[in-house]
Amino acid sequence: MKKLLLFITLFLTTLTFSYGQNLSEPKGGGVLDIVLVSPGDNYSTMNFEGEITGYGMVFVKFKVSAVNTSKTSGTLDGQGRTILNDGTLLSTPLKGTWRREGGLLKFYFTDAVSNGATNFVMWDVNILEKKAQVKYYELHSANY
Repeated sequence: MKKLLLFITLFLTTLTFSYGQNLSEPKGGGVLDIVLVSPGDNYSTMNFEGEITGYGMVFVKFKVSAVNTSKTSGTLDGQGRTILNDGTLLSTPLKGTWRREGGLLKFYFTDAVSNGATNFVMWDVNILEKKAQVKYYELHSANY
């Protein structure tokens, strides 16, 4: 019985460390400029561009939809493209949620980059300053 308990403990510990994620330090980030905000019926389209550590020049388009009448939270649906310093083009779908307090928005989403990387991403978007502070946490590294 003791051997079985030891085995189960070791197995669960291995699973925890194998599939656990470290969100204490971001892998990278940067600042993006808001280049377009286009209002729609219960949503806005927002375009961003700028440099992100590890990804080079990044271009993102989001459909930002509200889920309440006060428009303080909702969903994100978008696409991202990046051109690495070596000229490689990467793409990713973007899905997540957002919250708003005044002119400040928080975006939370995951991506699935065409190189195999998966990231959890957080943005602090300041609409009035037309800037987005970005940080990302790598959940799975690229395939190469």
